[in-house]
Amino acid sequence: MKKKLDIRLYLLPLFLMVALLPACKKNNEGSSNPPVITSVRMYHASPKDTLMSTGNAKTDPTWSGGTGQYVVIIGQHLKSTTRIEFDGVPASFDPIFFADNSAIVRIPQITFSTIDTSKLYTLKVTTPGGSTTFSFKLGPAAPVVWGISDVFANPGDSVYLFGANLVLVQHLVYGGTNIPKFSTNLHGDSLGFLMPALTPTKLISVTTKSGTALDTINAKPGITGISYVNPKLGDSVYVYGTYLKTIKSISFGGATITNFTEGPRGAYVKFVAPDENSYSSGPVTIVTSYGTASTVNKVNTQNNDKVGLLGDMEWGDNFGFGWAQFERLTGEWEYPQFNGSMGKDHSQMMVIDCPRDNPVLAAGAKQDITLGNSNTGNHWLPVANLTDPPSNWAFQFDISVAKPWKGGTLLIKTRFAGDTYVARYEPWKNSKVGFETRGWETVTIPLSAFKSTVNQLGDGVSITQISDLLGPTGAGPYDMYLENFGTSSIVTGFYAAIDNIRCVKIK
Repeated sequence: MKKKLDIRLYLLPLFLMVALLPACKKNNEGSSNPPVITSVRMYHASPKDTLMSTGNAKTDPTWSGGTGQYVVIIGQHLKSTTRIEFDGVPASFDPIFFADNSAIVRIPQITFSTIDTSKLYTLKVTTPGGSTTFSFKLGPAAPVVWGISDVFANPGDSVYLFGANLVLVQHLVYGGTNIPKFSTNLHGDSLGFLMPALTPTKLISVTTKSGTALDTINAKPGITGISYVNPKLGDSVYVYGTYLKTIKSISFGGATITNFTEGPRGAYVKFVAPDENSYSSGPVTIVTSYGTASTVNKVNTQNNDKVGLLGDMEWGDNFGFGWAQFERLTGEWEYPQFNGSMGKDHSQMMVIDCPRDNPVLAAGAKQDITLGNSNTGNHWLPVANLTDPPSNWAFQFDISVAKPWKGGTLLIKTRFAGDTYVARYEPWKNSKVGFETRGWETVTIPLSAFKSTVNQLGDGVSITQISDLLGPTGAGPYDMYLENFGTSSIVTGFYAAIDNIRCVKIK
């Protein structure tokens, strides 16, 4: 039976305990007799001490933890003790707590990954008269495994199991294969080994002196993003996520993708987009040997999918264009530079060259980008979904940035909420030289990213309900504007194209 030392001991009861113990004879002080240990107890204020060990390794319980706790060593000839070791680790003590038949001592900090294993489960007391070693089963807690560094590592690559108490390891099995060589780190929270050539099962087993931890190799895939949801024939498409390896099939909307490349460590899968007119809109589904991942939102919405559409820059009900100073309604025939290997747009688009004549925005200045012209009222989402969590829905648009953009924040707001809640888009913060795309990509901003103001617009608290943003109808116009929150002019202008603005369900 294993028990954990988690009893708080206080010095006052210990002083009382020493006072109540039978007094030793004066002529025993400095005795030449070797020490004797008969038991070890942990003090309880009430009702009595806890017996921890009688020295019988077969019947005594195993204890874990205990660092910093006080125990009472019971025996004989202990008054003149000069050294006490737990599992070979010396303990600090104050002789004032020693009597001939007892010694009170604090268990030291024990790093089990560094101890001499031949001294595990021992208590050694040394006096001028000699020394004695007593069986005291104090060790690490049972091992736990809760993660793997890379389930898709190649044979021979370094892999780590993460967990707790991964020390004094006796046997390791990974994927059904025995691992003969492994190493633990100082604190026992990781266990390193080389990926075996064969993993016939999903079993993970770590056996230590304290017990066995069992786990399974689990790499259920997940999709976190798509580079461009409206790709054209020949565009490079990336689906980002976790554990996107051992892929068996990919459905991209209504298209079946048979030729694809898996990224390292399953962080993405890439492929070349088929003709956008050859398949319908729909979710993305990836099936691997470990499970299935699907998106809620659709791809290829460019072909007459009007659900949640706010602005497609095409003449019609969902026009979206606003005719502001720095907006230009155009297309690739006039601005081919916005197309690239990562995405093309063959339809009308909104080009923003802000500011066109002066390529910088002064400190504190802003430039409006008016949007939201619609004959249908800008329906973001059904009224029935206004009570959904804001993180379940997102404001989405396609963008191409043809020149480096560094400085100035693109803010998105609804006319219902105004500046009370806005969303910020400033990808250049992750770039030293400025943000620039290789063609078109898709930006997805959860509605929970629309926030109040503390120091700057949109740096505060998220909306608590979607109606904070849209009111009771789930519809309404919206705008963007570029603002410089810095104390000096921004380094660049904002030279970008935007298309296919919509509200999409993401959860």
